[in-house]
Amino acid sequence: MDPHYNQKYTKEQIFTVLQTIQDCVRESRFYISKNENRQENIDFINEYNLTNKKQKEILLKIAPEDFCHTLQNMKLGFEHEVLYVFCPQVMLFNFEGNEEWVDVYNKFNIIDPNGGKRVVVISFHKRNKPIDYLFR
Repeated sequence: MDPHYNQKYTKEQIFTVLQTIQDCVRESRFYISKNENRQENIDFINEYNLTNKKQKEILLKIAPEDFCHTLQNMKLGFEHEVLYVFCPQVMLFNFEGNEEWVDVYNKFNIIDPNGGKRVVVISFHKRNKPIDYLFR
């Protein structure tokens, strides 16, 4: 496992973090990155025709058991930020209309400017590498 990955958390700590993330999602204080560096997110949303409502549903179904690890943000100027990785299994319909279980890789950044928390969903796509769950 990458030395930047951290799994030193209790289930209670992750439950609290997930509550913060999901409160932001419920209150529409979040966005999913769809810039030129996040083509994988765009392709995933398009492949499964995920409306904003469905995207929200997926994010709100994440459980503490879906937690994998955290990592330090490596972007210059943002090294103080901790990114949280979860990977729930979700039943989705593909373009052929077939149902399939999909491991959805989610990487979250909780931003707290002056107490006004919001969440950036940096990654929102099919899992593309092996992962380890902390609580499974």
